[in-house]
Amino acid sequence: MALATARHILVSTEAQCNELKAQIAAGTDFADVAKQHSQCPSGAQGGDLGEFGPGMMVPEFDKVVFSAPIKEVQGPVQTQFGYHLLEVTSRID
Repeated sequence: MALATARHILVSTEAQCNELKAQIAAGTDFADVAKQHSQCPSGAQGGDLGEFGPGMMVPEFDKVVFSAPIKEVQGPVQTQFGYHLLEVTSRID
């Protein structure tokens, strides 16, 4: 069974999501951005979502987490919760 670990940042607008992605691309630490800006409780842990398998997160997450390159920030990804930046930190296929 496939398993992945990932972290994310949740914000309410696509514009803010793009702005934060640019900050990370410029060298700002993902975990620091998550702690300052994420609206998800996981932000306190730098956005860490722990380990999960397919179907344990919303479908939009699964699509990215189980196909995207590891350690590369993806997004904005829109879900019913808002806009996310996602980074797959590990995956076993």
